[in-house]
Amino acid sequence: MQTHLTTPFGRRPLSLAMVATQIEASEFAGRPGATDAVVHKWRLFRSLTEAKDLLGITDRALSVLHALLSCHPETALALTDKAGAPLVVFPSNKELSRRAHGMAPSTLRRHLACLVDVGLVIRRDSPNGKRYARWRQGSVDAAFGFDLSPIVARSAEIERLAEKVRADESAIVLLRERISLVRRDIVKMIATGLDETIPGDWVELHGRYLSLAGRYARNLSRAELDALADEFALLVGEIGKLLETRTKEGNMSANAAPNEHHQQKQITDLDDIDLGLREGRPERTEPSGSDPGVPRAARSDPSLVRCRAAGEKRVPPRVYSLPMTLAACPDIVDYAKGGAIGDWAEFRAAAAIVRPALGVSPNAWARALEVLGEHDASIVVAAILQRGDEIKSAGGYLRVLTAKAEQGEFSVGPVLMTLLRRRGSKPVACRQASG
Repeated sequence: MQTHLTTPFGRRPLSLAMVATQIEASEFAGRPGATDAVVHKWRLFRSLTEAKDLLGITDRALSVLHALLSCHPETALALTDKAGAPLVVFPSNKELSRRAHGMAPSTLRRHLACLVDVGLVIRRDSPNGKRYARWRQGSVDAAFGFDLSPIVARSAEIERLAEKVRADESAIVLLRERISLVRRDIVKMIATGLDETIPGDWVELHGRYLSLAGRYARNLSRAELDALADEFALLVGEIGKLLETRTKEGNMSANAAPNEHHQQKQITDLDDIDLGLREGRPERTEPSGSDPGVPRAARSDPSLVRCRAAGEKRVPPRVYSLPMTLAACPDIVDYAKGGAIGDWAEFRAAAAIVRPALGVSPNAWARALEVLGEHDASIVVAAILQRGDEIKSAGGYLRVLTAKAEQGEFSVGPVLMTLLRRRGSKPVACRQASG
C-alpha cells in the first residue's frame, strides 16, 4: 500500500521518526477490520500515563496530549467517525494552552513536538500552516491539525507496555516485602545468637548485614532489588545454620516435661531498647554457695561453677566486641580521657564518669554491679546515655533492668543490636582492644 507522506509546514524538517509513524498508521488502516477498531480514549490515556517512561514522554507532554484528546467530541476513538471524517483535531494554540492549564506558548510548542517525535500524533499541516476543517454538506471534507490515529494504531503496544510496568511495580512491592522480612529476621537472629552466646563471628555477620542494608534505597530497579534480596537470603541462611547447629546440640528448653505448651511473646517494636527484656523465660536458680562477686547472669555456667570449686578464677566469656559496643554507643567516647577508647578498661572508666552525670545513685549502681557485673553494667550505662532524652530517669531505668536481669529476663546483646539497627551505620573506627 502506497503511503502519502505529510510534511510539516514552514521550517520544521521532516524526520525519519515522522515517516515511520505515518507508515505505521497507514499500514494499520489498511488491515482488515481496522476501520472497526475502537478504543476508549481515557482508558488508553491512563495506560499511556503508566507507560510514559518506556515511551519516552514526560508528564507535561501528557498534559498536552490530554488537551488534544479533550478536543475530540467522542469518548471512543476510531480511525474515522460515522460520517467518515478523519481522526484529526484542529484547536488553536490559545485553546490548547487553556486546556493544558495555562501552559506557556513556547512550552506548549516544545511538548507538541515531543508528541510528534515519539509517534503519538501526526501533524497534518495546511498549505498556510493554519489549523482548520473544510466542511461539505454538513460533514468534514478535510481537516488540518493533529492526527490522533497513531494512538489507535499503537493501542495494543501501549497496553502491553502498561501491563509490563504494572507487573514490574507488583514485583518490586513483593521484593521490598521480602527484603523487609529478611532484615527483621537477621536482626532478631543475630540478637539471639549474642544473647545465647552461640559460637560465631556475630560482629562480622552484623557488618555484612549493615553493608547490605546500606545498599537498600527507594530508587532501586527490579533487577537490583532481586539481586539484593538474594544476598540477604544467603546471609540469613548462614545465620540460620548457626542457630540450627546449636539447637541440634541439645534440648534448649528449660522445661523437663516433653509435652510442654509452647509460649510465645511477640515483640513488634524493633526500635525499643527493651528488646533486651526476655520475658516469659523460667527463673534461673543459683547453685548453693554461689560467689556474690560474680554476676548472677554468669553463675549458671557449669564451667564457671567447676572452676570456682577448684579454687580457680575465670572471667565469664564476652561475646560483644569493643568496636561493636562503641558503634552502638558512640556518645560515651566524649567522656573518655583523651577522647578515645582503646580497651575495656577505658570503656569502664568512661562509664564510671557517665554514671553520676546521668543521676544514677550509688545504691542503684552497686545493685547493678552485683547482678550484671561491671562489664555489662557499664554497657547498660552507655546504652542509657545513647538514648539521651528518651529516658527521663536513668537511675530508675537502671533499677528496672537490674531487676529484670536478676529474674533472667534481660541481656545486653539485644540492646546493642537494637541501637546498631537504629543508627544504621558501620562500626566506628577505634583501636583494637588489648586482651
